[in-house]
Amino acid sequence: MDFYISEKTEALRKEIAQFARKELPEDWYYPGGLYDFSRDWDFVMEIAKKLGQRGWIASSWPKEYGGCGASIPEDFVIHDEMQYWGIPGTTMGAGGSGWIGQSILAFGTEEQKRKYLPPIAAGEPDGVWCTAYSEPDSGTDLPSLKTEAVRVGDEYIVNGEKTWITAAHRARWCWCLVRTNTDPTIPKHRGLTLLIIDMKSQGISVQPIVDVVGNSELSQVFFHDVHVPVANRVGEENRGWYYVAQALNFERSGIGIGKNVAFIRRFFEKIVSFAKETKYRGEPLSKNPIVRNKLAKLEIEIEIARTYCYKTAWLLEAQGQVPLVDAAIAKVLVSEILVRVAVTGMEILGQYAQLRKDSKWAKLNGIAQHFYLQSYAIKVGGGTNEIERDVIAQVGMGLPRSRR
Repeated sequence: MDFYISEKTEALRKEIAQFARKELPEDWYYPGGLYDFSRDWDFVMEIAKKLGQRGWIASSWPKEYGGCGASIPEDFVIHDEMQYWGIPGTTMGAGGSGWIGQSILAFGTEEQKRKYLPPIAAGEPDGVWCTAYSEPDSGTDLPSLKTEAVRVGDEYIVNGEKTWITAAHRARWCWCLVRTNTDPTIPKHRGLTLLIIDMKSQGISVQPIVDVVGNSELSQVFFHDVHVPVANRVGEENRGWYYVAQALNFERSGIGIGKNVAFIRRFFEKIVSFAKETKYRGEPLSKNPIVRNKLAKLEIEIEIARTYCYKTAWLLEAQGQVPLVDAAIAKVLVSEILVRVAVTGMEILGQYAQLRKDSKWAKLNGIAQHFYLQSYAIKVGGGTNEIERDVIAQVGMGLPRSRR
């Protein structure tokens, strides 16, 4: 692996930091896009437009699709810095600039690339996406999904329900996995097809889900006789599972979840500052050997996760696709460290950690509680960590399949 980061890229990192200080409110804290879809949406899209004008949303894409032709490791550095500052609008919904854009580049037709990619790269409203995989009875066992698409001439007629769909109420397009073959004699995963669905289509209804911190970024999406042109199919019919498997690799790797290391690092730095400034029995908390040991261990773990995510980005550049095992390792590393940092923040802040931003007694702008409550979701999103460990064991280590 080449750890070299060019002077040009380092200068760009500084430029992004200057942009954040200029464009974002002084008290802005935007951990990993957690407010992206339920608050300040006009402001989010205003920032996205400015990012698009600078070429920062999809810098590694070819220039003909709105990118800058940068390397994938360079793109990782750009998004790492934007996540560190909590710059909103970088994801273009849920996965627009990440796994969806990357998958369209890999599997889409030329017409699809020219239609869907430039609005994402430009930060336009038509470039906002949601990802619809999960259903009420199909989460980890995704091949069991029931949302059905029946082909009639040059269209598919879609009926069914999707749940836990991030940004559905903001999205222009839906990246949706559906069932196109109900033959019980074939394996379930061989009857799935990947469709791009216009969220303005007649027959779509969106029901927001209020999450544990009171946000409404998640939704249930209902499809009732929704007409989707065959031209909106990604790849071949009944082979959608294979395309989604690669999209999930993009999501789990440094391209997707791996970029969360940056906002984990920033929250960690805030915890360290609090420990240095807060005294306990006459001395800063940071001098307490137990606190000091916890913080030192976490800093090492964060740097390990960051390096591994750089590795997956480097491998993607070298091999042209995300390695399955490395993507799984990156996903588990980042999500587990996120939880440990969140728990440590709660422990060090003590009762202050329970306070929301609107309390006059809140510390660190009230982000500790929010960070903690949201942290466990990433262990499930993009594939549960239990499933990822199975992938690491079976594919990476050659161990036999578990009997559960």
